[in-house]
Amino acid sequence: MFHRLDFSHERDLNIDELVKRMEAYYPDADFALLRKAYLFAEKSHKGQMRSSGEEYIIHPLNVAGTLVKLRMDMDSVIAGLLHDVVEDCDVTPEEIEKEFSPEIAQIVVGLTKISKIKFKTKEESQAENFRKMVVAMAKDLRVIIVKLSDRMHNMRTLQYVSDEKQKKIATETLEIYVPLASRLGINSVKGELEDLCLRFMKPEIYYRLAEKVAMKKSERDVYIRETIDVIKEKLLEYSVKSDVKGRSKHFYSIYKKMNARGVDFEQIQDVLAFRLIVSNITECYKALGIIHSSFTPIPGRFKDYIAIPKVNNYQSLHTTVIGPKAERIEIQIRTQEMDEIAERGIAAHWKYKEGKNGFAKKLDWVQELLEFNKSVDNNDDFMDVVKNDLDVGGVFVFTPDGDVRELRYGATPLDFAYAVHTEIGHKCVGAKVNSRMVPLRYTLKSGDTVEILTSKSQTPNKDWINIVKSSKAKQKIKQWLLKVEREKNKEVGREILEKAFRVVGTSMKNAFKLNELPKVLKSLSVSNEDDLLINVGSGKFTAKQVVEEFPSLKQNEDENAINELNEIDSFSKKLSKSARRKSNKDNAVIVDGMNDVMVRMARCCNPIPGDPITGYITRGRGITVHTTRCNRVDSAEVGRGVSVEWNSDFSFKHPVNIRVITHDKPGILSQISKNINNLGVNIRSALAKSLPDRKGSFIFEIEVNDFSELLKTISSVEAIEEVISVNRV
Repeated sequence: MFHRLDFSHERDLNIDELVKRMEAYYPDADFALLRKAYLFAEKSHKGQMRSSGEEYIIHPLNVAGTLVKLRMDMDSVIAGLLHDVVEDCDVTPEEIEKEFSPEIAQIVVGLTKISKIKFKTKEESQAENFRKMVVAMAKDLRVIIVKLSDRMHNMRTLQYVSDEKQKKIATETLEIYVPLASRLGINSVKGELEDLCLRFMKPEIYYRLAEKVAMKKSERDVYIRETIDVIKEKLLEYSVKSDVKGRSKHFYSIYKKMNARGVDFEQIQDVLAFRLIVSNITECYKALGIIHSSFTPIPGRFKDYIAIPKVNNYQSLHTTVIGPKAERIEIQIRTQEMDEIAERGIAAHWKYKEGKNGFAKKLDWVQELLEFNKSVDNNDDFMDVVKNDLDVGGVFVFTPDGDVRELRYGATPLDFAYAVHTEIGHKCVGAKVNSRMVPLRYTLKSGDTVEILTSKSQTPNKDWINIVKSSKAKQKIKQWLLKVEREKNKEVGREILEKAFRVVGTSMKNAFKLNELPKVLKSLSVSNEDDLLINVGSGKFTAKQVVEEFPSLKQNEDENAINELNEIDSFSKKLSKSARRKSNKDNAVIVDGMNDVMVRMARCCNPIPGDPITGYITRGRGITVHTTRCNRVDSAEVGRGVSVEWNSDFSFKHPVNIRVITHDKPGILSQISKNINNLGVNIRSALAKSLPDRKGSFIFEIEVNDFSELLKTISSVEAIEEVISVNRV
């Protein structure tokens, strides 16, 4: 049987037992300091009680006990004993540092809640607490391991609080702390927390599962023992020594299978898991071969996390086979070191990699989270990333150089681009998967090799928000769009205020030098000059409203000045409405600063939405739009370039030609046409001719909404077995 780490609440745990357990794996530790920390915590919490009616000291003792089970270092265990003294007992961080060490004080401070700041909602307070913890994690990752141990004990004693509080804490645990445990690779904590969350969030399901599992316990235990004997016997035939263990899967794991498949417990077959611990990696693959030759493997259920480890450094071979008595069983094969890292995750690296230095480089995601924390002001946006992106899991894809990236299920090439680098995401114009062009909406699968095509002139558009699955990518796109909008509003606001200040006999530069400006900013509730300009440009403030906030300038107002200011306000309102209409008018292309301009698409390159474009003033023909890659621009036009951009709100079918080269086979034209029509794409014309070597050439003029739909069409045609190539012409 598996001997899972037991995180049960221990009512009788004391400092002597804690020291004894720690001596087993850390005999040279300073146990005098540990006893000192216990006495310090006991004195600080004296008189405090828990909801269970127990003395409060039992909580920090159990937190420290969990850290010992994870085999953490002395600083972590002491921090576990002291983690609440600053928050609940008026002990200062300076006292912790003086009595123990700066490192211990830093961990304790990182765990301390933001209790003195008043927030509008409980959710806002939780978000700020977590953001504070992220900063502390970046300094010392042990902060989160102690926090997980704290959360584990709180979940173990959650039955003593109200039902409402149980569900709230369990939901927060499932959304934040379970993914954190997963990302840190601490599967023992992850599995235990998931089961506890199920118990308090869906008690009827949890206890029904517990009852059904208990009913078959004796029968299952016999099967596990017999299967272990069979596996050991098979391995020994080939001289493979192995420690074989078996168990039922966690309740939450069974619940997820039931939910995903829409079935009841009785219909779930693979509820048993066996683990083979062998001496080295070579033996792992040898054992896999023996298992597959002894039992029938289930197709599609083999995963090699040794060759391609998970992002949390988890390594193991996974396979599902038809075991004895035709039962489906899952088998994991790993070394002893892999097993310890799988159970204790990052905590195990203290043993194998000698502390912080050994794994710091493998935790880039902590730094990413820290950078994101700095760049996002909104708590909801930050927590959305934490909840959705911590526990990535699911899809392993390759870069063209052979590097592996792990993305969440449903990820697209655009998600991949942003995962590589923000700028690559911003400049992405297309993607190749396994050397074939695909739309940016294409759903990536494990094993895909992804190449991102970029252009210096490309920028994100708001449609991308609906394409990407990663919250982090969505926020990066939103930030870029917001930045562009702010810059536009800032320039418009500057233009409006320059005119307004001239009306009252001064300039904006001189007005902003006046001592009155700080009071004006405060009165309008803006923090700086840029925000003032942005608010004017967006129409939140009028020019007259701003000028009237300056007492000295108001004296310069006469009737003519007031009328002129009113005219400026009227003009700025029209400007704002025009800007809003600009994105909705019936033009495929928006020409910078000009309305009612005739626009035509160049026949030489026939651009469609999604193509990087540039515009040129053509005498008598308005603006001609080319792709930026077009090499057939008239030399006379080059000096008359204008800024153009696609109108994302414009809906119109654009004609484009594609050439398809195929093996010459009867019915191929009909098959290609059917594939295109099935996508809802209209074929305006088709030209076919035979080529030498029994090949066919077809030129289709099709109508598409944008570049993405074109790529989707090309991909669909390329999928036909007889098709050799598809190119845009």
